[in-house]
Amino acid sequence: MKHEYGRSLIEIVGVIAIGTVMTAAAIGMYRMMRENHIRTVTDAQLEQIAGDVKMLLEMRGDYSGVSIDYLIKAGALKSDKSPMGGDDWSIVASADGQSFSINLTQLTQGQCAYFTTAMPKWVSAMVANGLEVRENSDNCFSTPTNQISFIVE
Repeated sequence: MKHEYGRSLIEIVGVIAIGTVMTAAAIGMYRMMRENHIRTVTDAQLEQIAGDVKMLLEMRGDYSGVSIDYLIKAGALKSDKSPMGGDDWSIVASADGQSFSINLTQLTQGQCAYFTTAMPKWVSAMVANGLEVRENSDNCFSTPTNQISFIVE
């Protein structure tokens, strides 16, 4: 009697299918973890920027004249690269100079939802796509055209 060695084609295809499913799940988890890390780092960077602006300009009593260029020249920012979203971001003082806003543009729906879910402690108010962010409000668009303003007093 002859003994057969090796695997059948069905077994090999089954192992490859299981490997494919596991690889797809691992890639999905990696992307999710990476996105969460980027959001956490961005949140810390925004808090640092707000703290630096306060430290630089609070002594004089108003925030007028604050901008990305001013912060780069003062050494508070290393570059004009946006922490998240598009390159068209800004830091602007309010009309009366008593507060300033950090404005991010071209955010995805997920990025917008991350920031509008819970207001950071360092922010006095937030505006997403022209509407004030309140508890349980969904002001985010499904397209990557979301804009968020973090208002700091």
